[in-house]
Amino acid sequence: MGAATPGRLYTAGEFHEDSHQMKPVKIKISDIYVPAALRVPVDAAKVEALALDIADKGLLVPIMVRADKERYVLVAGLHRLEACKALGEATILAEVVQARKH
Repeated sequence: MGAATPGRLYTAGEFHEDSHQMKPVKIKISDIYVPAALRVPVDAAKVEALALDIADKGLLVPIMVRADKERYVLVAGLHRLEACKALGEATILAEVVQARKH
């Protein structure tokens, strides 16, 4: 797989565990699965503050996801993801990382 194209939407199938994705890419929020371990109650005040900041400055720190066969799995950034959802965003900036190998 080549380098990421800025502004291009990627599907989970385009990334593999052995890819060395370095630049953040835009992905569809609807393609992101939040695993049970990360499904903790979000701090509504933090989400609201983040949403205001993102609306003003944009998303400065991408979320982290790993590619699964047909979707992305959230690794880090639950509050940022929820803030973008609250803003009605369809896409989010994300860094695609490798799955941990045990």
